[in-house]
Amino acid sequence: MTALEWIQRCANELTQAQVAFGQGTLYAQDEAAWLVLWALKLPLDTDTTELHASLTEQESQAVLELLQQRIGTRQPMAYLTHEAWLQGVSFYVDERCLIPRSLIAEVIADGSVDPWLNPDSQRALDLCTGGGSLAVLLALAYPQLHVDALDISEDALAVARINIERHGLQQRITACLSDALDNASGAYDLIVCNPPYVNAQSMAALPAEFLAEPALALEGGTDGMDFIRRLLDQAPRFMSDDAVLVLEIGHEIEHFNRAFPTLEVMYLTTSAGDEQVMLITKQALLT
Repeated sequence: MTALEWIQRCANELTQAQVAFGQGTLYAQDEAAWLVLWALKLPLDTDTTELHASLTEQESQAVLELLQQRIGTRQPMAYLTHEAWLQGVSFYVDERCLIPRSLIAEVIADGSVDPWLNPDSQRALDLCTGGGSLAVLLALAYPQLHVDALDISEDALAVARINIERHGLQQRITACLSDALDNASGAYDLIVCNPPYVNAQSMAALPAEFLAEPALALEGGTDGMDFIRRLLDQAPRFMSDDAVLVLEIGHEIEHFNRAFPTLEVMYLTTSAGDEQVMLITKQALLT
């Protein structure tokens, strides 16, 4: 079989096994391509339509073993390969942290935040940094910023430090242990946060792949808003006068609106829709 044929076979078997996607890929065909390319030690941006050569027995065995591992363990591909990509940037990942996929990465990359960022801004915060992907993307996008990367999990911060070093950003990103903003050292000109926001009902329905991730990074309480309530209460004390907070809430818009009915927010367009990432000014939080 060729690599192209293996990709189709893997896609079919992943579909039949009803594995869950959404942790780096959205569809069986994409996940299958990732799996085959990784097993063959080929770059993940390889044009798979050109893979017409037959695989050796050893190569086929490598693909088959990874496929069986993915289906049998229900571990996400990122945990099996210890690599994830976000906005074209590679990150180390393991079971100690959430797999990088925040939609905030899109609004950093497409410049949606730029009009709100003062040219003289110097300090930013990635709260609930996990493996540090948003902190790294912020530092890469805005060379003038020093970024604090805070998380309550020392395990997650160990992964974040790997990624900070991986991208040579040790002088511009500081990773620190903090329960919410308790150990923050503002004032920050920009805060980004992909918090735990999954409500209790949704948590109970998560597939095995998502339950493999640290629950601490997902669980947001009964309505998903527990951490966010605390954040919005604390944040103004750590924001400069012109600062903004960029917050991801995923599919929790109804719960958010019920929890904060009078809060003025601006939604930022993402590939997943227009109500999953918001921008909030310090003035709005104070009001």
